[in-house]
Amino acid sequence: MKVVATGFLVFAAIVYLFTRYLEHRDGTDVAGWVGYVRAASEAGMVGALADWFAVTALFKHPLGLPIPHTALIRKKKDDIGDQLGGFIEENFMTPEVIEYRATSLELPRRLSTWLADPVNAPRVSDEAARLISLASEMLRDEDVEKLIMYAIKWAGEPEWAQPLGRILEQLIAEDRLEPVFQLACDRAHDWALGSQDVIDRVVDQDVGPSWKPKFVNVMLGDKIYRELVDFTYKVRTDPDHQLRRSMHKFVEQFADDLQHDPEMIARFEGIKQELIGRDEVSDAASTAWKTGKAVIEQMLTDPNSTLRNSLSDAVIQLAIRIRDDRPLQEKMNGWVARAARHVAVNYSQEIISVITETVRGWDADDTSRKIELQVGRDLQFIRINGTVVGALAGLAIYTVSVLIFG
Repeated sequence: MKVVATGFLVFAAIVYLFTRYLEHRDGTDVAGWVGYVRAASEAGMVGALADWFAVTALFKHPLGLPIPHTALIRKKKDDIGDQLGGFIEENFMTPEVIEYRATSLELPRRLSTWLADPVNAPRVSDEAARLISLASEMLRDEDVEKLIMYAIKWAGEPEWAQPLGRILEQLIAEDRLEPVFQLACDRAHDWALGSQDVIDRVVDQDVGPSWKPKFVNVMLGDKIYRELVDFTYKVRTDPDHQLRRSMHKFVEQFADDLQHDPEMIARFEGIKQELIGRDEVSDAASTAWKTGKAVIEQMLTDPNSTLRNSLSDAVIQLAIRIRDDRPLQEKMNGWVARAARHVAVNYSQEIISVITETVRGWDADDTSRKIELQVGRDLQFIRINGTVVGALAGLAIYTVSVLIFG
């Protein structure tokens, strides 16, 4: 386009020189049209040169001369960035505009409709897996282990004894521990049924003198076994058995001591702190995280794994619910609008600074060259128009002057 625009200037110059030649030939009458053409070509050159200067002055010094008010974009690069940022902030980043656009987009409806489409299920699964993998890569093992240990220590700071005592007391009041007692009695009876060998061994080794006859040990062992089985059976089948009442009383007393006995509270808290401070606990936290991470990563790489299928199904089900629930969509649209307005009110300056700081970081010559490449083609039409308009203006002025002065 520079070549085309310059061609218009060169053509006007050639026409002008040709007409001047015709006017200065010796002994030749000049035709009347020559003056009109000369005036048009002369004015066309002036218009072309003036617009060339104006267009060139935007990006560089014409002919390399440091003429004032030239190379404007190079000199005013930072101001252009600030003005562009201000224009966008005043006209696009206002809370009202942002809130309106966020509401009109209806993001919850559009997003839920896309997610609920079965055709997009593989991509949903892939993206969910990619997000989890990215989060896993961003988390350093030592940081996660420290977080787990901090959480354990934080949970261990408050007293456990009294809250646990109150919980235990509430469970007793609601008769929620009876299944636990029943399970303990069942297990005790099952153990008693299989304890014959243990009883015989204890009787042989620890009961009575070593010289007593063997049959005495057998009779004694059988007697103890039958009594033990009969006793555990009664405890198991009789909810009102004295031992079971004693078990209830023991638990009730233990719950009360956890709440009101300073010695019991101190002992319980000491056990808790000792347990939390053991190396086995920290080692367990580290092992649990590394094992869990390895399992998760392995499952995420398998397109047919349970984890990926579950994630995909959960996302799709949530999307279907949102898609089919218009009141919920409107409520979520309100959340989006409020969030967008909050961002516009509180962070518009930070967002606009991306533009201004980016422009400030550009090289001045490179910036001028980039802008010229983007808009330079249209600016060359200004030069062409200047040549044409200048020629027409020159022709008109010359015609008027001939009509007036002859």
